[in-house]
Order: sequence, then structure tokens, then C-alpha cells
Amino acid sequence: MKAKLIKTEEEYTLALARMEELFDVTPESEDFDEAELLITLIELYENEHYKIEAPDPIDAIKFRMEQMGLKKIDMTKYFGTRGRVSEILNRQRELSLTMIKKLHKDFGIPAESLIA
Repeated sequence: MKAKLIKTEEEYTLALARMEELFDVTPESEDFDEAELLITLIELYENEHYKIEAPDPIDAIKFRMEQMGLKKIDMTKYFGTRGRVSEILNRQRELSLTMIKKLHKDFGIPAESLIA
């Protein structure tokens, strides 16, 4: 495959097919440089055409709560009162900077996701 920027969906499909052929190459293989370049070109195309948006902050919090087996009452540590927990989880109140910092630190949720 000739090395060039991927500009169309057809070129993208061809690049993926070629990458599948090269999938098991090792650094010692003569095709390794082609595979590395192809991966870079595919990532560049995907970042431009298939961008994944950050999740909604409240959805991210609820997902992490579910993963950690937490209930709404457990969130008073982060949000304050039970009423405030309810307001935030029902999208009636914004997250404060202090809340964002605590959630990022304790839950590992990216700050960028919480700020959105």
C-alpha cells in the first residue's frame, strides 16, 4: 500500500484491511515500519472523522457510582446535603469546582468530563 494521507472512507476501509494483514508483525519484520505508519494514518483519520465526545458529567458520575456500588446517600460526602445530591443528579444544580476536584480525585473521572 502506498503511504499517503487517508482522505476518503474508501481509503480508510482499504487501510484497515491492510492493517489487518499486518496485524501480527513484529519489530524485526520488514513490514513493521509500514504497520507503524499505517496505524498513525488510521488514527489521524479516525480522530478527524470519528471523534468520541466526552460523556455527560452526570452520566459519568452515575456510571462510576454503579461501578463502585454507591448509593445517593454516599454522595453527600461530595455534594453536601441529601437535597443537593438529588438536585445535582437530577441536573437541577451545577457541579461546583470543589465537587469536581473531589470527584476527579476520588472517582478518577477526567476533569474534562466533569466540566462539560
